[in-house]
Amino acid sequence: MFDTMTFTKILGGFAGAFLVFLLGKFAAETIYHAEAGGDHDGEVVQGYMIDTGEDESAEPEEAAVPFEEVYAMADAGRGERIFNQCRACHALEDGVNGAGPYLYNVVGRDVGTANGYAYSGALSEAADVWTPENLNGFLENPQGYAPGTSMGYSGLKDVEDRANLIAYLDSVGS
Repeated sequence: MFDTMTFTKILGGFAGAFLVFLLGKFAAETIYHAEAGGDHDGEVVQGYMIDTGEDESAEPEEAAVPFEEVYAMADAGRGERIFNQCRACHALEDGVNGAGPYLYNVVGRDVGTANGYAYSGALSEAADVWTPENLNGFLENPQGYAPGTSMGYSGLKDVEDRANLIAYLDSVGS
């Protein structure tokens, strides 16, 4: 069925298609990019730019709202839904530890004082008391706030979610 000529034709077809692909890539790079001269020897600069009418550098920066203001308007009901992410490792019952310490009455509690839980020691170096501000920093980026902590969670990026969660935790046991 397959003789030498058929195999040669198939291989020639693939080689021809690859050659067309390489020539198309070369033509596109020649049209849209050029090597810069002068002070930019060896650098590749964009040769053709489509003006979209937007100035990328003119993006206004959003003013960061202080956490205290966000926390004052926090909704504990929404925080309860966010706590579902924490349930895998933490419990809300007093004295019931899981992979992480229990969070009953955690807001205002001294750091590292959950009964029966062996802490890594990194938390006590980061803060003394779990104030809403300390919890906010820790929940945003646990590894960045307390390097060496055993908490493997990557953190909550949204400040409103963190404030709602802290308001919920403050309502539990307080």
